[in-house]
Amino acid sequence: MARVLTVSGSPSPTSRTTRLVDHVGAQLAGLGHRVDRLDVRELPAEALLAADTRHPEIARAVERVAAADALVIGTPVYKAAYSGLLKTLLDLLPQYALTGKTVLPLATGGSTAHVLAVDYALRPVLASMGAAHITQGWFVLDRHISVREDGATVIERETDVLLAPVVSAFAEALSRYPVPALVARP
Repeated sequence: MARVLTVSGSPSPTSRTTRLVDHVGAQLAGLGHRVDRLDVRELPAEALLAADTRHPEIARAVERVAAADALVIGTPVYKAAYSGLLKTLLDLLPQYALTGKTVLPLATGGSTAHVLAVDYALRPVLASMGAAHITQGWFVLDRHISVREDGATVIERETDVLLAPVVSAFAEALSRYPVPALVARP
């Protein structure tokens, strides 16, 4: 099974984006994949903004991306683009950090006016970083993700039904697009 790194590019501690990424990660873990989580907002801000790849936490984040077979990358949409926090992480990664990897882009936002941000803002960056396969991305309205009193995430049923084939296609792509043996593995 694949090593999947879920990446949340949300700066919010109560992020619906993070909840969506965790939901997808749990589904992938249920299919037998090894899932690890990277919450970009937990990285040290000064080191992240300075692209200090010698800082131990930043170096570890870069290593985690390199070690993953695939990534689920989630971002809130701000001003028709992915978050600046995610941009900061992507900028400090090596140019071809996603070479050989399968990527599932996810986005959340307050309006369907932002639905194209996945394909017109995020997908080109992921492709420029060498992703072997970028599966169909998915946009979820913020209001379709809620939190129960016990802290559990609730994805609106219709949204979850529509998300299921996206997650399935990503999981299927993990077996169709294995990481090439030529890609250095830590």
